Amino acid sequence: MAKIGFISLGCAKNQVDCERMMYRVQEAGHTVQPDIVDSDVVVINTCGFIDSAKTEAIDNILQTAALKENGLVGKILVTGCLSQRYQQEIMDEMPEVDGVLGTGSYTHIVDAIEALMRGETVFDFGDIDAPEVETGRILTTPEHYAFLKIAEGCDNKCAYCVIPSLRGKFRSRGLDEVLYEARVLASEGVKEMIVVAQDTSRYGTDWPEGKRMLPTLLRELCKIDGIHWVRLHYVYPDEIDDELIDTIANEPKILKYLDIPIQHCNNTILEKMNRRGNGEYLRWLLPELRKRIPGLVLRTSIITGLPGEGEAEFIELCEFLKEQRLERVGAFPFSPQEGSEAAMMDYPDTEVALQRAQIVEELQSRIMDDYNESMMGKVLEVLCDGYDEESGQYYGRSFADSPDVDGRVWIASEEPVRDGQFVMVCIDGNIDGELTGYIVED
Repeated sequence: MAKIGFISLGCAKNQVDCERMMYRVQEAGHTVQPDIVDSDVVVINTCGFIDSAKTEAIDNILQTAALKENGLVGKILVTGCLSQRYQQEIMDEMPEVDGVLGTGSYTHIVDAIEALMRGETVFDFGDIDAPEVETGRILTTPEHYAFLKIAEGCDNKCAYCVIPSLRGKFRSRGLDEVLYEARVLASEGVKEMIVVAQDTSRYGTDWPEGKRMLPTLLRELCKIDGIHWVRLHYVYPDEIDDELIDTIANEPKILKYLDIPIQHCNNTILEKMNRRGNGEYLRWLLPELRKRIPGLVLRTSIITGLPGEGEAEFIELCEFLKEQRLERVGAFPFSPQEGSEAAMMDYPDTEVALQRAQIVEELQSRIMDDYNESMMGKVLEVLCDGYDEESGQYYGRSFADSPDVDGRVWIASEEPVRDGQFVMVCIDGNIDGELTGYIVED
């Protein structure tokens, strides 16, 4: 039996894949190490979507290779999107790597590790369109929240994106399987279930009936004892219908928080991106959501500097953000991805793309300051995530804050607060874009 260390990089969906690999390894009798030092095999589960993610993955491989050279770790196995995207290149250019496992081969993790321990080289790339194989997980998040991955792959074919070539076609997990996993997680203490996929809004549309099943799934999740919050990520705007809106509005457990990646608002740019819908639809949809879901907080992602985005298109984007006043916005400068349609377009001005992303961030910081100011004096339910020794304060998140992508609420309390405990907090301040407050009686 071997000692196995894991490094998980990239998105929440990739993190779930890593948790499933860890479970399979432990189930096979191997030891999952809390630290990679002294591991017989280090599994580096990578992201390979954008340049910064590729750089992070390569840096982690090289750092682990240095540990290997000094005898502090054994074999190195690279998994995830980077390995799927650069299969032979990793083996040719990084001799320190002992094996690569593609995104269609996660279920082979135990066989791969045991092959490495026998001194063999692993080069395994299975069918990226194969159905998801159900298994357990070892949570790497705090025990009070977990990401619930409801589908794999993507059919959207956005011009700037290579995810379909790395993750395959869109495949929904079975409703019973998802609910079973949610019940197990709830029984283990998970209170916040964060629903994720490449496109959660298309859940069920790949089944023979072709029906959107996200509202049904959400209603069933809300029936599970122990689940207190249900949070939605990656809801594409063109799949939002009345049933989904009404479900979010009427189910108390579903947080009034929606992550809707829109990328842009200009019709020409959206068309070049291969995005469905247009700016007029977005200008109708977002106010309609706010009207029907009172108190809704909206998160989105924006790409600046796509080839063809001139000053007029960028000004339109800025005006759109000023009008809609989305509470959470991530701005990303366009970078051409090998194999994507957008990489074939006229070469972009990367400096302009970066400058425009910074302008969006500055604009958004003022909108967020206004939003935070509007929260002064309000009492929010906050889920405690931990305690900060330096400040002597607890911290947590309200309905408006998703882990890792949004900010924190800092909690002043004379009494101890447990991780995973819900407390009512009266907001009385705003420091560096994060809210502060003190506990009040429920």
